[in-house]
Amino acid sequence: MLDSSRSSLKHASSQRYSMEEYWREVRSIEEEEEEEEEEEEEEEEKRNSMDEAEQEEAWLTSVGLATLVKGAEPESSGEGPAEALLSTLTRSQAALVKRRLNNYTQTLRKRSKHAVMHIRDIFINTPEDEPSDIFPLASTDPPTRMPNDPPTRTSNDPPTRMPNAPPTRMPNDPPTRTSNDPPTRMPNAPPTRMPNDPPTRMSNDPPTRKSNFQLPGSAQGVTCIQDLSSDDMQTMGYISLIELTTFYDALGVELKRSRPAHSRARDSGIFGVPLTTLLEHDQKKCPGSKVPLVFRKLLSRLEQTGLQTEGILRVPGSASRVKHLRQELDSWFYPGGFDWEQVNHNDAAGLLKMFIRDLPHPLLTNQHLPAFTAAQGISSSRHQVQALHLLIMLLPEPNRDTLKALLEFLRKVVSFEQQNRMSLGNVSMVVAPNLFTTCHRGNKDTAARRWEAMEGAAGAAQLVRLMITHQDLLWTVPCFLLSHVRKMNEASSRKPPFSEKTSRRLLRWKNDRKHRNEITDLREGVIRVQAPRHTKVSMAIQLSSETKAKDVTAHFDYESCCTDQGRQKEYLFEVGGNIGERCLDPEARLLEVHSVNPQCEWVLKPRATC
Repeated sequence: MLDSSRSSLKHASSQRYSMEEYWREVRSIEEEEEEEEEEEEEEEEKRNSMDEAEQEEAWLTSVGLATLVKGAEPESSGEGPAEALLSTLTRSQAALVKRRLNNYTQTLRKRSKHAVMHIRDIFINTPEDEPSDIFPLASTDPPTRMPNDPPTRTSNDPPTRMPNAPPTRMPNDPPTRTSNDPPTRMPNAPPTRMPNDPPTRMSNDPPTRKSNFQLPGSAQGVTCIQDLSSDDMQTMGYISLIELTTFYDALGVELKRSRPAHSRARDSGIFGVPLTTLLEHDQKKCPGSKVPLVFRKLLSRLEQTGLQTEGILRVPGSASRVKHLRQELDSWFYPGGFDWEQVNHNDAAGLLKMFIRDLPHPLLTNQHLPAFTAAQGISSSRHQVQALHLLIMLLPEPNRDTLKALLEFLRKVVSFEQQNRMSLGNVSMVVAPNLFTTCHRGNKDTAARRWEAMEGAAGAAQLVRLMITHQDLLWTVPCFLLSHVRKMNEASSRKPPFSEKTSRRLLRWKNDRKHRNEITDLREGVIRVQAPRHTKVSMAIQLSSETKAKDVTAHFDYESCCTDQGRQKEYLFEVGGNIGERCLDPEARLLEVHSVNPQCEWVLKPRATC
């Protein structure tokens, strides 16, 4: 009993100390903003508010279904992007799209405006009171929910799995069923809990033991975000937003949109310049740069001088000195005349936080910041991680890469807690006000606004804590999302049916070709790897159930080790077929990848890094 009381007192003291760090950081931000011009926030909010039709139109456009609201006709050859996306949705996702499109149509009618398309034009074969049958691939979907997810399919849905595909559970699934349990759903279960959900924790409860989240295991290997092409990540963004909205809808979490705030962006200097503009300048010096050079330099300076310094990130530098250094960086960073030796760790910490706050668009983006904020209201930390996982997929590439660099640095800070006295909670409390900046913009300090900020403080810090702790997991691609991308690429490239005469001619041509290449075709499970940077630029490899990507790279490394000692590290890629490009995990079993994407090419090359 005594030990329990001491533990509670210790936790209360630690929590009070962390909250003091949060409010100290908020006061620092507010003092800095007092020097700037005050904005009329109430009128800005009124101007930025969107009516229901605008919200639905913005959502449909964001998920790649702009043709449903703009009335554009699909291309005559093959399926358009919207049709390809619709053909890959699960029943729960289809129901969500149908509901939002119907809401958009009804709202336009109330405003006496003509809707571009009626919902019956999209879901032609779907009775309004029955599940959609317009999605032929839905019955072969791999499970897209974790065992304790809210119900998102109807009770008539059969268990779904792609043939020849391994189970595609979410990366952070604990073993909650026995191997003989069928993946069933509770048809009328409450939206926020499944029967096997672990007990939920309120945001003010003592922190529980670290959840046993694990990286996904798959015979096709772990796929990280940076392993996929930009086009595939754009496609994944459409699916991720639909999935996130379905997930929030099942949890009963309200998600509202607002018009992006008008901000004055600079096109030169460092502070207040959009990430994309900075990267355009940086790529002239360092082609392939993914994180602004000044941001990396500030992180590097902190690592060199402050990781073991007590109070790193918490102890502020001199305000006048930081302001002077800011002006120096704006003027001399790109010309190359800035002296980094004059920047100590407190200065670097102040400049780093100022850089994040002064971005004309938040690092978490205006579009998705409300969804990040809404995740604070989810009581289960497990579900919060799932929401964050989908949100990371939605961020633009510059924002996602910059956030990743920040989180990697913060993890290093926490690893030196014994020296710098900055625990995970302390770091989260200091960083949260800088990421969730909209909570603190403006100088009006009303009691209602202060209370609102107090309610969000612990929630914002909790999200930062989860992002630091589970960052390796958050930057992996869930298997079910990758499967969606493959299906959408297949649907997009699907050709319209040929006439009977054309079909006979193609069949004769294929039979003749098969006869000519019968020796090659008899050798099943053989792939040809292209290695343009090697002396032997192509090699046929017989696959077995145990052949991994690292075996192929090792074979080529052995062949060329005597001719080129300084060769850049290379990786095996699957290119084309139903994927744009994917860098394979060294542990990926190639026979499994081949079965999922038999039309791909296999290329050995370095990956882009900078």
